[in-house]
Amino acid sequence: MSGRLPTYFISHGGGPWPWIPNMRAMFANLEASLKAMVADLPEPPRAILMISGHWEEDEAAVMASPNPPMVYDYHGFPPETYKIIYPAPGAPDVAARALALLHGAGIAAHLDTKQGYDHGTFAPMAVMYPNAEIPLFQISLLKSYDPAAHFAMGRALAPLRDEGVLIVGSGLSYHNLAMFGPAAKDPSEAFDAWLGQALAKPPAERTAAIIDWESAPYARICHKEEDHLVPLFVALGAAEAAKATRIYHDTGLFGGVTASSYRFD
Repeated sequence: MSGRLPTYFISHGGGPWPWIPNMRAMFANLEASLKAMVADLPEPPRAILMISGHWEEDEAAVMASPNPPMVYDYHGFPPETYKIIYPAPGAPDVAARALALLHGAGIAAHLDTKQGYDHGTFAPMAVMYPNAEIPLFQISLLKSYDPAAHFAMGRALAPLRDEGVLIVGSGLSYHNLAMFGPAAKDPSEAFDAWLGQALAKPPAERTAAIIDWESAPYARICHKEEDHLVPLFVALGAAEAAKATRIYHDTGLFGGVTASSYRFD
């Protein structure tokens, strides 16, 4: 692939939503945005790197299996959703390249040949590439959730953008499972508005604002734990000087949640 690929931070929806008709209907705008991501690329990527809010380790772990298994990391869904198979091949060669880039930046990291695809990866990918033809791998978050450390990971991985690898941070711009419905309306709207304003700042100011995300309105209500926000730090670190464009926006999800996704290019 010629040219530098964008990076993305996506709000990946809830659980195995593409396989549940009423949830899929609720996420119709998200589905359209994921399909548009694919349509906007000049050609299929060589591989896709997902940084999901559902995998975290003490140090960066790089999925290296040629055929990753499945991880059903959700609860209370229909039995058939625990039999979903998304059979995309792994990308062990790109994983080795990613590991070398992390090590070259002085970031502790290791290969993991056992980790499988979690729903933060396989749910959006099933919409983007339903035939599972694109090699796919993940890199874990750090359990520390340290914003600066995750920006550093993104910076280290940035050369992959010139090598045909699409980098996607997969989380949610609002993630408080204990606060859905009308109670989520004001906090999620305010945090979403702050996020859009912060991402519109010039690069240096933007990085500082996002690293200081806890100063945002309702920050710890919207993200009691920031596992679903941290993928943004990696995606933005890999495209730190790029323009941010909102590619998805929804209101009233689960009775009150506002959520957004962004492209950086």
